[in-house]
Amino acid sequence: MSYFTIKDEVSSKFEEKKSIFIGHIKRIYAEKEAKAFIDKIKSEHSQATHNVYAYVIGENMGIQRYTDDGEPQGTAGVPILDVIKKNNITNTVVVVTRYFGGVLLGKGGLVRAYSKGAALAIKDGGIVERVEGQALHINIEYDLLGKIQYVCSQNSWYIEDTIYTDRVEIIILCTNNIMEMIKNEVIQVTSGKCDFTKDRYGYYFKIENRLFQGE
Repeated sequence: MSYFTIKDEVSSKFEEKKSIFIGHIKRIYAEKEAKAFIDKIKSEHSQATHNVYAYVIGENMGIQRYTDDGEPQGTAGVPILDVIKKNNITNTVVVVTRYFGGVLLGKGGLVRAYSKGAALAIKDGGIVERVEGQALHINIEYDLLGKIQYVCSQNSWYIEDTIYTDRVEIIILCTNNIMEMIKNEVIQVTSGKCDFTKDRYGYYFKIENRLFQGE
């Protein structure tokens, strides 16, 4: 099963009618991580007027929490949660800090400002797909290397590493659903003169056609 989440922990800042808003975002996997991040932001911005948060956890988005932190009901936490859900991301916590600038924004203005804070944080943090995958090792003779490289480039299969010894070992990080397709193509272009091994099964992040490991 795959899902989308945030790539990087970032903060994004903007001003709205003299109030300063700072959107903070982080990828998390459990409520205790979300709460720890929220406490960290509250500590760092203890002089702020509000530290509003929302988070979603679980591949099926089963855990959803938010707070308005003193703002009028429905004007802060819910808009942040809505932005997270509209971006179809999970395992994500967003805290939007507000330093009041002396000008009231009204309910509509608050909804727009907190939504913007969440949206900017998501944009700057980047969205990635988290997928199940593993490393496929392809062992071949040197004279077949060009054929494998060509097949990979034609199919946008990213070669993670190439190891040169008495033979050539090519390593491709791939999702489980295309593993057999890669093996069949390699067998075809090498006339079966290849060996395969697999390892590093687990979750990876996916950007375009490349998988990479993360926390």
